[in-house]
Amino acid sequence: MTDIRPEEILIGSIADMLAGLRHVAVGASSPVPGAAALLARARSGGGLRVSVLGSREHNFFTDGGKELFDCAGQGRIDAFFLSGAQIDGKANINLVSIGDPDRPKARFPGSFGSAYLYYVVPRVILFRMEHTVRTLVDTVDFISAPGASDPNVYRPGGPYKMITDRCVFAFDRSRARFTLESVHPGHTTGEVAENTGFAYDASDAVPQTPVPDAATLALIRGPVAEQIAEVYPAFAASVFGTAKAA
Repeated sequence: MTDIRPEEILIGSIADMLAGLRHVAVGASSPVPGAAALLARARSGGGLRVSVLGSREHNFFTDGGKELFDCAGQGRIDAFFLSGAQIDGKANINLVSIGDPDRPKARFPGSFGSAYLYYVVPRVILFRMEHTVRTLVDTVDFISAPGASDPNVYRPGGPYKMITDRCVFAFDRSRARFTLESVHPGHTTGEVAENTGFAYDASDAVPQTPVPDAATLALIRGPVAEQIAEVYPAFAASVFGTAKAA
């Protein structure tokens, strides 16, 4: 099945991480996680609720981020997605700046509610579409949201896995450490090691990330592509050939 696009492998992999959940929320600038959540909903037979911020058709929130935070604090969101300009080996996220915070080399939009959601959502999936030593670093320059907390800190939420354009990592919260779980087709463990700035665990034989089967591809390229085009028309047009909205 050589015609499978890299984005479709990521969408299928993330959807697998959402199986059996009740409510998945997707924030801004997240077309791949959004498509994955919609795929997981299609597979669930109506058992999964999906809220995609920015969507009119697939969003249960009427007050944007405020309602998202309220629902998360009440334990009514099972999974959310976070990214960062930098992510380190302890799953700390940097969404603020690079370099000295007082004289930064670069500034980013800021943390918004990432630290709060990182603490209260049980299954936070990290995603980074640029897997390089520049983005996956040993230690972030600024901790916008910490990946782990001291044992005496009440924290029902936290990192579950991280998916990149090269591989999937699982995160062990008790050890605050990643393990290489699978490598995407067309990539190698050596390539992952060369492009990762932090230490992680790996077995002697890391499996390949599964590719979507025919039934999954039909869902991704059919209803999921149509649904995600409402929020991300350029993404849908580029990946699936969906007609871009005027």
